[in-house]
Amino acid sequence: MDTASLTLTAVFCILLLVGLAMRMVLASRQIRHVARHRDAVPIAFAQTITPEAHRKAADYTITKTRFGLLELALEAALLLAWTLLGGLEWLNMTLLAALGGGMVQQLALLASFVLIGGLVSLPMGWWSTFRIEERFGFNKMTLGMWVGDLLKGTLVGALIGLPIAALMLWLMGAAGPLWWVWAWGAWMAFNLLLLVLYPTVIAPLFNKFEPLKDEELKSRVNALMQRCGFAASGLFVMDGSKRSAHANAYFTGFGAAKRVVFFDTLLQQLSPPEIDAVLAHELGHYKRRHIVKRIAMMFAVSLLGFALLGWASQQAWFYLGLGVTPSMDAPNDALALLLFMLVIPLFTFFLSPLTALLSRRHEFEADAYAVTQTSGSDLASALLKLYKDNASTLTPDPVYARFYYSHPPASERLARLRAA
Repeated sequence: MDTASLTLTAVFCILLLVGLAMRMVLASRQIRHVARHRDAVPIAFAQTITPEAHRKAADYTITKTRFGLLELALEAALLLAWTLLGGLEWLNMTLLAALGGGMVQQLALLASFVLIGGLVSLPMGWWSTFRIEERFGFNKMTLGMWVGDLLKGTLVGALIGLPIAALMLWLMGAAGPLWWVWAWGAWMAFNLLLLVLYPTVIAPLFNKFEPLKDEELKSRVNALMQRCGFAASGLFVMDGSKRSAHANAYFTGFGAAKRVVFFDTLLQQLSPPEIDAVLAHELGHYKRRHIVKRIAMMFAVSLLGFALLGWASQQAWFYLGLGVTPSMDAPNDALALLLFMLVIPLFTFFLSPLTALLSRRHEFEADAYAVTQTSGSDLASALLKLYKDNASTLTPDPVYARFYYSHPPASERLARLRAA
């Protein structure tokens, strides 16, 4: 290999090792910190959270974090297997020999990569659902339902993913040196289309959505949305309880297709004023234009990503440095896509604290908006119930939380609400 290829190999190995070490150190800090505070409910929560609930949250957090360490090791091993150990090279050469060079071979390479990765991670998904979630009383899925979701997800992924992949590959080969600009535009249009189609086409394949029937609650919710100047195409209840005991509420869709969706578990756990407060928080994200800001950020980041891919895909060292020999007489576009998707997380991992910080700021802003529209005490009590029912730890490691948490820790969030 030339100097550039060797440099890329060295940088890849360093980033992989440093990132893996940082993740393990952070996870170890979280485990030790939560375990150290397992038997003592924080004073601020002593009147509302029982010692038993606090210990359950600690045990759940520790178990999930330890399991995450196993997932980290598997991901690192799989990344090495695909790249420097020759897995992607072998798969590509095998499909080239069987199918020749062309669109069919490239789509087969992408599909095979996804299927193999899914099969490798399948046991981890099963263990998470039927051992961890089951142990703590959250899993409601049967094995048949779990398998059915996998099959449906695979089919939906193929029906959606293969056409957009074919379009990207065609643009890479036919749109000239600036193909990445056209590909970026197509990718953004595709994502916006998904925002419109997801609520009415995709989500109902996996869950049942019924119009909200509680007339009193419906009146409260409609009055709140009217006060906030928000219009939705409907209020729906999702049968989340058939899969999990976790509770949530969310907005989905885009433009006129926006929907308000409540998990049935949320309606069972919260009082009407508390539901108002949670919904007002979600409305706060819209009123503070967080959704628009996130979409704009996604546009900017993805444009940069496509530009980098457009440049890297033309460099032989990009392939050689990651364990793959580019073909001299067949397109390498699918290879470039896969290598880029494999490598880019090694770089973006170090941006995690920044993205987490921005997300936490948005959560504080949404809380502040909710307090202007509903009762801060209702939002605080709703959050406490959700922390308890979802077994969310009240005592995360501060460094771990700053690095990963997209939502503020409970102590910080409730302290601001009480101050407000």
